[in-house]
Amino acid sequence: MSQHPHSSHTHEHHDGHGHDGGHDDHGAPHVHVSLRGYVTGFLLSVILTAIPFWLVMSKVIPSATLTSIVLVAFAVVQILVHMVYFLHLDARSEGGWNLLSVIFTVILLVILLAGTLWVMHHMNANMMPMSAHDAQMVD
Repeated sequence: MSQHPHSSHTHEHHDGHGHDGGHDDHGAPHVHVSLRGYVTGFLLSVILTAIPFWLVMSKVIPSATLTSIVLVAFAVVQILVHMVYFLHLDARSEGGWNLLSVIFTVILLVILLAGTLWVMHHMNANMMPMSAHDAQMVD
């Protein structure tokens, strides 16, 4: 009588890990996700959304430029909160490769955004103004 090699395999309770063993451990490092971590991330996300909304709607900061800088700072912090609490990316995961890929992505985004803003600024500054005659011809 031959048995299938996996037929004698049973799911055992892992007492040392503090969980019910409902997932397969295929040699992957253990990332213990807790409800507390998700709730913390959610609350931080709500706060980091509500504060900029309040700043803009109540016009707390009179300067539009300073308001934009503050909003970008809040956005960066919120991205970091999402990466840590929801995506579980840190310097320890995957031997540091996740952090390296995030750094590479941030560098590419900075180059892309700075280049786009630079080109748009110079296009605006170097465009010839339209004369009244040209404006009538467009209509």
